[in-house]
Amino acid sequence: MEYLTVKAEGQDEFIEKKSRFIGTCRPVKTEQEALDFIGALKTKYWDASHNVYAYILRENGIQRFSDDGEPQGTAGIPVMDTLKKSGVTDVVVVATRYFGGILLGGGGLIRAYSHTATIALAAAQKITMRECLLLSASCDYSLYGKMQGVIPECGGVIDNTEFLENVTIDFHIAPEALGPLTKRLADATSGKCVLQEQGKRFFEFM
Repeated sequence: MEYLTVKAEGQDEFIEKKSRFIGTCRPVKTEQEALDFIGALKTKYWDASHNVYAYILRENGIQRFSDDGEPQGTAGIPVMDTLKKSGVTDVVVVATRYFGGILLGGGGLIRAYSHTATIALAAAQKITMRECLLLSASCDYSLYGKMQGVIPECGGVIDNTEFLENVTIDFHIAPEALGPLTKRLADATSGKCVLQEQGKRFFEFM
């Protein structure tokens, strides 16, 4: 199970016939996060002519947009269409415009707002998130070296290591890699390594 989103907040801008367009994009998990981000940018760019936005969330399949005073269909929809075509979700884009005194016309606005969303997405960097298993592996100190070697070899990514009475390694791994890893660990440690599943979480897929 995987989905496309963006890595981090990113921003880019350009000038079109003296109008300044600023595209800002960031990953969000909830509608409230998206609304808070939009509100923050409206405050930051309080003197802008328009702060157009669109967001798509996995949460309840929510999709919303606003033209923020631009002619209907020339701003929010082009931004939303750009998000949809790129396949991303859990993403919000705010397209800020400072009017430069020259009208762009309907087609010009659509192109400008589409481009604003495109450069904002590029600045925020698209990534794939994949659902992984959260696991912990415990063994005595004599087997730590083997366990530490086998987990990455089988595609596991180590998140934390705890040195108490035994050594416990917390890591995540793609579900399909669990079978081969279990066998390799059993062979390498003569069955003395204890694996426990702790749940699931989405991680960036490299």
